[in-house]
Order: sequence, then C-alpha cells, then structure tokens
Amino acid sequence: MTFLLTYGLIGPILTLMNIGRPRNFDSDQALQSAVQVFWSKGYEATSLADLIDAMQISKSSFYQTFESKHQLFQNCINHYQGRFISDITDSLQSSKTGRAFIEDTFKGLADKARPSGDRRGCLILNCASEFAQRDPVIAELITKSIQRMTDVFLSAIKRAQQEGDISPDKKPLPLARYLLSSLNGLTTTIKAGASPKEIREVTEVVLTALD
Repeated sequence: MTFLLTYGLIGPILTLMNIGRPRNFDSDQALQSAVQVFWSKGYEATSLADLIDAMQISKSSFYQTFESKHQLFQNCINHYQGRFISDITDSLQSSKTGRAFIEDTFKGLADKARPSGDRRGCLILNCASEFAQRDPVIAELITKSIQRMTDVFLSAIKRAQQEGDISPDKKPLPLARYLLSSLNGLTTTIKAGASPKEIREVTEVVLTALD
C-alpha cells in the first residue's frame, strides 16, 4: 500500500476497479443540473462543490463520468445549445411568418425583465462574454453555437423576404448578425436590471431594421 501511495497509483487502480460498474445516478439529469449551475453562476464562479451538490453525485462519480470541470462545461454547452437551437428552430417552423418569429422572439424579452422573469440571459452568449477568446476549446464551441443561432435568424429573414414582409433589398446575413448582436445586448441589459418598459422601447427600435 505504501508503494502505491508513493507512486500515485491508488487513483488509477480504483478507477480501473470501478470500470464496468453500473452508475447509480442519471447522467443526463446530472448534466442538466450542471447546466443550471453554470448558467446561473458562470464558469469561473462555479466550484466543484457547487456542481457535486447540484448534481447529487459523489466526487468519484463526477471524475469517473465527466473527467473534469472543463470537460463537463463543454458537455453542458453542447447540451444547452442543442436544445436551444432545436427549440427556436421548432418555433420558426411553427410560426405563421418569418417576420412574426423575429418579432415574437424580441417582444418576449420584456417578460424576462419582470421581477419574476429569468434574468440569466442565454448561456451561450454569457459564455461569449465571459471567455472571449482566452480558452480556444470553449471559444470554438461558442463560435459554432453562435453561427447556428445566426443561421436560424438568417432562415427567418429569407423566409420573410419570400413572404413579402421584409424588403428583398435587405442583405440577409448582416441583418441576421445585427439581430443576434441586438439580442445579446438586450439580454445583458435585462441582467443589469432593465425594466420591461425599457426593453420594449429598445425592441421597437431594433425591429425597425426589418422595415
């Protein structure tokens, strides 16, 4: 045993002993719980203790399943953006018009500014602000996620142009990027304490870009 402790072999041996053992927790539910923690506190402010407590797993199960906080965060980003993109894509497809989708998306922001609203913003856009380009792995994930979000707005704009609700003279891609940057700015303003009235007033200005 002294030999094993001296050469740091206890951890690897225990890991090997655990291989093949059934997990006694729902890894998908644990991942969703981790998303909520990162979303609420950000990456840097989230401790391992915060994650283990929210996920309701042991430290050994955490490392065996998710390897590290950094790897877990990558999994959380992929999980969040997958569901988020799926939701807004479904919303676009079920919307009466492409323009209605864009307007409803922005007008719905005022509800988040209410006292009972969710002021956490978008996890992906929050990460873009927190990380910038200082972590290449996370930066790549964020870049891909933002591109997918831009693509949804791009699809909505092109649909609206075909439907005659947005002028064909508008350049779709710059307009899609403008809408996403405006969405980011508004969610940040909501986090800073803006009122529903303030958000509605700014939203009206943003939507004039569609005219």
